[in-house]
Amino acid sequence: MEQAEIGLIGLGVMGSNLALNIAEKGHRIAVFNRTPARTQAFVESAGDLRDMIVPCATIEELVAAIRPPRPIIIMVVAGDPVDQQIAALRPVLAVNDIVIDAGNANFRDTMRRFKELEGSGLTFIGMGVSGGEEGARYGPSIMVGGTPESWTRVEAVLTAISAKYKGEPCAAWLGTDGAGHFVKTIHNGIEYADMQMIAEIYGILRDGLGMGPKEIAPVFAGWNRGRLESYLIEITATVLAADDPKTGRPVVDIILDRAGQKGTGKWSVIEAQQLGIPATAIEAAVAARVLSSMRDERLAAELAYGAIPLKFAGPRHEVLGDLELALFAGKIAAYAQGFAVMAAASKQFDWNLPLPTIAKIWRAGCIIRSQFLDTIAEAFGKADAPANLLMAPAFVEMMGKSQLALRRTVARAVEAGLPVPALSSALAYFDGYRQGRGTSDLIQAQRDFFGAHGFERIDAPGAHHGPWGGGD
Repeated sequence: MEQAEIGLIGLGVMGSNLALNIAEKGHRIAVFNRTPARTQAFVESAGDLRDMIVPCATIEELVAAIRPPRPIIIMVVAGDPVDQQIAALRPVLAVNDIVIDAGNANFRDTMRRFKELEGSGLTFIGMGVSGGEEGARYGPSIMVGGTPESWTRVEAVLTAISAKYKGEPCAAWLGTDGAGHFVKTIHNGIEYADMQMIAEIYGILRDGLGMGPKEIAPVFAGWNRGRLESYLIEITATVLAADDPKTGRPVVDIILDRAGQKGTGKWSVIEAQQLGIPATAIEAAVAARVLSSMRDERLAAELAYGAIPLKFAGPRHEVLGDLELALFAGKIAAYAQGFAVMAAASKQFDWNLPLPTIAKIWRAGCIIRSQFLDTIAEAFGKADAPANLLMAPAFVEMMGKSQLALRRTVARAVEAGLPVPALSSALAYFDGYRQGRGTSDLIQAQRDFFGAHGFERIDAPGAHHGPWGGGD
């Protein structure tokens, strides 16, 4: 039998769909699952693609079925299971074989695994995959970190299975070791912020304007035909229009308001803090999910404080116009923060991350695909690329037209007692970023007073101290 071009371990939802995608694009794939029955069931359900799939009962059989140098994708739960799978593979792999972790791994684990395999003859790829179940099956956005040589071996397969934007594959090599998984982490951080801000706008429409899901759905559908065109806006309209088959009520009305998370949002916040880059909209989104999990406490607090009479001020048509622009401005701020974190990480870890390429491979397939990613790619592709997306001329213009609406929306939400943590954090970030002289002069004075930390003067170089003599 003809040898497979690539292997895959782990036939869960994502692994199964990725394997079918690879087979459908004309690349023979060998598959293995620790439960043989699942492997057999997968092959039997593959239909016309069965001839492109080589089922394997053991790791040894999987390795023998792949053309050297053998790339093997691991699609198992992040963390220890990945290390265990690598340990099982090492004795049976040969020089130049490639282990590919395609899960939502912490990029620091990826860097460690990359280093642990150095000198072994094997190499490692950390591969971020965005697009969920549908993306895995029909075309995800793929972010690769590893050696250029290992990328060359898998490039044909990965570009074939990736999403396409106007014919361009949404897959790219982004740098060594953990680069791909880091970019996927920040992608997810931006995703958190985007989803939270959409939810905040939904909350204003529902609680501030008294609109039901069936009224709100066409609002988002309309926005998706304009400046807010994106996957998340599109599915928001679809979700809000859907009914629960059991009760006949709108689905969102029967869902418990307790959001889960798998860790990537938290990691993006931690790394932003360690890099010294403010990512406040992402931080607010992560915190909002944590707060959502405290449902019993929230219900008790509502009883203790009483419900605030909610009334969102302003004529409805004006409010809807402001909400669209506010969401647009908040979205820009979240992307600006995410790209600033990636730029800082690129320097910290010597990755030379190609920011224009990252924007391009996010244009299709991934969860945060959005109509202005072309504009982001263009901004960072110029010789005089800005330090921050907010300074790119196109985004200066867009924020100039939308920031007043964000300001009015946040102010009205605060007056109505409606929580908008991500939108208000995005506004505060924008205001802080554009303020030439902030208020940290007082903080520096305080630090010098109680700790003699010193400060810089505006009229003389060097470190200085105030006339207060220090001490408490």
